[in-house]
Amino acid sequence: MLKPDNSFFRARGLRAILVLSLAWLFAVSVSAQDKVFQLDPKQTSVHFALDSVLHTVHGTFELKRGSLIVDVASGRMSGEIVVDARSGNSDNGLRDRKMHREILESDKYPEFAFQPSRMEGTLAPIGKSPVQVHGTLSIHGSAHEVTLPAEVDLAPDRWSATIHFTVPYVKWGLKNPSNLFLRVNESVQITVEASGSYDAQVK
Repeated sequence: MLKPDNSFFRARGLRAILVLSLAWLFAVSVSAQDKVFQLDPKQTSVHFALDSVLHTVHGTFELKRGSLIVDVASGRMSGEIVVDARSGNSDNGLRDRKMHREILESDKYPEFAFQPSRMEGTLAPIGKSPVQVHGTLSIHGSAHEVTLPAEVDLAPDRWSATIHFTVPYVKWGLKNPSNLFLRVNESVQITVEASGSYDAQVK
C-alpha cells in the first residue's frame, strides 16, 4: 500500500499560516499608526465674539504654532496649540489697549495654550468627521479642563477643522470689563478655523 503524500497539505498549511501572519502584522501596523496634524499659522484663524447690551465685539488672535498627534486606534492625543495673546485685535485701539492691559494682562501672560489628551469619535479616511477633543486650556496663568467640539475634514494631502467653544473668562479669574455705562457678557465665544498638512507615523 502506498503511503499518502502529505506535501500538498503541508504546503497549503504553510501558505495559510503565512497569510494569517501577514494579515496580523498589517492589523498591528494600522492599529499602531498615529496621524500627525500640523497647523499652518497662515491658514489658521482664531476669532472671538463678546456680546454686550449695545452690540457684539468681534476680534481675532493669531496662531503661533500647533501640532497634534492622534492615535487612530485608541483616540489618545498629544501635542499643543499655542495662540499669541498679544495679537488680540478688535479694530479699536482704545478698547484693545484696555483688553491687553487690564483683562488679558498679555505682557505677563503672552500665550494661550491647548494641550489635548484624547478624542471621542472616529476620523473618516476622507471627508468630514464630527469629534470631541478633550484636553487642557491654559489662559491667564491657569489651566482648565475642556471638551472642544470639532468638525474635521480630511483631504488626501491637507486637513481642516472648525472648532466652536465658549470661554467663561470671568469664572476663570479674568476681570469683567463692564462699567456703569456698558454691560458685557461674562463668557466669550471662540471660533477656530484650522488648516494644515498631515501624515501618518507607524510606531
